[in-house]
Parts: sequence; C-alpha cells; structure tokens
Amino acid sequence: MKNNNIFKKIINHEISSNIIYQDNLITAFYDINPKAPVHILLVPNIEISTMNEINNKHKNILTRLMTVAVKIAIKKKINKSGYRLVINCNKHGCQDVYHLHIHLLGGKPLGPFCT
Repeated sequence: MKNNNIFKKIINHEISSNIIYQDNLITAFYDINPKAPVHILLVPNIEISTMNEINNKHKNILTRLMTVAVKIAIKKKINKSGYRLVINCNKHGCQDVYHLHIHLLGGKPLGPFCT
C-alpha cells in the first residue's frame, strides 16, 4: 500500500510541520492532535505501510527509531518520569495513516492505556 500520504509530504518538506529531528533514515515531528504534553511521531523516511511489512532489511531503521525516541525523551526530560511508545497496526489497531510510525507520549501519568 504505497501512496503519497501526509507523513511522506512532511518528510519531503512539501507541507509545513514542526520537525524536531530528521536524518537519512527517520523523521520526528510533533503530533497535530496531541494526547499528552509530549506527543511526537517518529516515522521512517521510506514508506512502510504497517508493522506487517517489517523484515530483516529494516533493522537499521527500527534501531534508529528506538534510539532517537530515547534521545528525544531525554531532551524533553520525560525519561526519568516515564514515557510510552505506541505502534498501531491496521484498522483494529487504530492505525489512521498507513505509514509506519511510533507515538512517543509522556509528560503526565498516562494511565493503564492510551492511544
């Protein structure tokens, strides 16, 4: 399911977004509908529609997504109090944009579950 979705447009700087990190593998930016004081999306720069498409060739991307999530959590000073990383997959998993992305949420008690 490859398409020119909103995340690809953000990655390519075709539309304005509050990008806080970008390199050759991933881009991170603030969610436009935050569910917590810190709500940042981390996305691969290549189009991977869902977690179901992940395979061994994506190891470097997945590692970068996680290491940058930790660096951002430290920068935002939520690493000690705690944060949540969420990946939604397909319709029943509440995935809205079919471009793999990780939600980094923190800055308040998140309760037993949040999306």
